[in-house]
Amino acid sequence: MGLVLVLVERSEADGTVRRSTCALLTVARRLGTPVAVLCGPVDAASLALLGRFGATTVCTVTSPEVDEYPATCRVETLVELAHRMSPTAMVIASGRAGQEIAARVAVRLDSGIVTDAIDIRMGPDGPIAVQSVLAGSYLVESSVVRGVPVFTIRTEAAAAEAAPVDPTILEVDIEFPARVRATRLVSRVRSDAGYRPDLATAAVVVAGGHGIGSRDSFELVDLVADALGGAVGGSHTATELGWCPRDARIDQIGRIIHPGLYIALGISGSVRHRAAMQGAGTIVAIDRDPAAPIFRIADFGVVGDLHQVIPELLAEIRRRKGQPVAAAGDLAEV
Repeated sequence: MGLVLVLVERSEADGTVRRSTCALLTVARRLGTPVAVLCGPVDAASLALLGRFGATTVCTVTSPEVDEYPATCRVETLVELAHRMSPTAMVIASGRAGQEIAARVAVRLDSGIVTDAIDIRMGPDGPIAVQSVLAGSYLVESSVVRGVPVFTIRTEAAAAEAAPVDPTILEVDIEFPARVRATRLVSRVRSDAGYRPDLATAAVVVAGGHGIGSRDSFELVDLVADALGGAVGGSHTATELGWCPRDARIDQIGRIIHPGLYIALGISGSVRHRAAMQGAGTIVAIDRDPAAPIFRIADFGVVGDLHQVIPELLAEIRRRKGQPVAAAGDLAEV
């Protein structure tokens, strides 16, 4: 069994290794020996965590370009390591950034790619990826027949299992081509809403639909998501009305998610929406229509006016966190 390159994901908030990387390392161990690829310096805590989940080697690349051109440098690093190490496969977490990086790497290597796999195993002729299609009605198995197989994994569908080793650090010196320096990073500005996890890999997702009532009232979704440290999404109708970004649309042709907790606010639950979120661990639905289809798959359902229910929900979250509870009229205008 050969080497398997695993692209390390780090939190944008504090730089810690994300849980998704632990799941990737677990999957990679089925195919060969995991090599963690970390663009940036490695600290003691990150090294220990990567070793705990089986990374025998941690490749680090520390050059100014890594911070200035993060996505491009990850592509260049993976391509260079693929040429140097001739790995059995390469695994990357699904998500907006991961899908882009994987696609670019596959083109550069002239390799086959399988996206959004929920599982991978080693077959007689190489890795076999399993995908869930048609709202989970079928499982499709695929293998790559050319080049270094590139896989993106829905890490929320993969359990992270420890397999401790003592990793070695390999500092990789890569000469980034001139095209990487063709643009220059001027500044970074964080959204006023603060950091939120990526929708595709978030453990908690709060989504709003037509039942929210208006663009202004969609702020309720933001408030609940921020209180729980979750990501924000929307139904087809909510995105078409411009209440939330189109890349946050949750349905079969939008984002497909598998969070541990999914809270649907004012979402009736069309077939295409349910197909994209029904794999959530726990589903909570709040809507004024008791016949809304979302209640058929919800673990917990509340029939009522969102503008009355959500303030009570936020107050309870704050109480359990030991935070001051807002006055009853603070959300009256939302």
